[in-house]
Amino acid sequence: MTTVVRPHTIEELKAINEVPIVIANSQGLITYINDCFERVLEWSQDDVIGELITMILPSSFRDSHNLAFSRFQASEKANVLNHPLELMTITKSQQEIMTEHYIIAEKIEDDWLFGAMLTPLN
Repeated sequence: MTTVVRPHTIEELKAINEVPIVIANSQGLITYINDCFERVLEWSQDDVIGELITMILPSSFRDSHNLAFSRFQASEKANVLNHPLELMTITKSQQEIMTEHYIIAEKIEDDWLFGAMLTPLN
C-alpha cells in the first residue's frame, strides 16, 4: 500500500512534480502551475496564469465553487480543505477528467493562497 504524502504549505505543494499542481490567490486567479499540470491537463502557463481558477472546473460546479470561495473569504473556514475530494477537472481540450483534489490554504502576509493537487483517477 502506497502512502500519499499530503502537503501542508504552499512551498511543500510547489515541490511536488508527480501530479498536477495549481495555486490561486484570494481573488481566485491562478498564480502557479507545475510542469505536470501542463502535461496532464494540456494547459500552458500562458493559458492559465492570471485567469480565474474556475476555468478548469466544469460549468456545473462553478456556482458551488464560487459560493464556497465567498464563504471562506468571509469566515476563513472551509469544509473542503485538507482532505481528498473526487471532482472533475477540465483539460484544455474541454475534456472532463476525474481527479482527486487535495486543497490547502495558507495565509502569507495578508493574503490567502489556495493550492491543489489534482491527481487523475482514470
